[in-house]
Amino acid sequence: MQAQHQSSSGTKATTPARQLLATAMIGAALIGYQIHKTPDARTRLVSLATMARSLGELTDRDAAVVAQLLGNSPIQRASPSIAIANQESSQ
Repeated sequence: MQAQHQSSSGTKATTPARQLLATAMIGAALIGYQIHKTPDARTRLVSLATMARSLGELTDRDAAVVAQLLGNSPIQRASPSIAIANQESSQ
């Protein structure tokens, strides 16, 4: 008779989907912008939205909502290297 042991593969940490993580980060940046209305908060929101859009994690509809709240033209799909360079230059 053999003892049965639970496999450690049964319990694993869960990682949220990238789209959910991107949505949460953009949501936090959006709330920060709506509360503070500072240029830094706006830059952070635009940078995150541009990066998420370029990675395909932000839908066209979500990008349109962010753009509408910012009161400007739609968030464009930039190449990831451009989005990262823009984020680094704003810091």
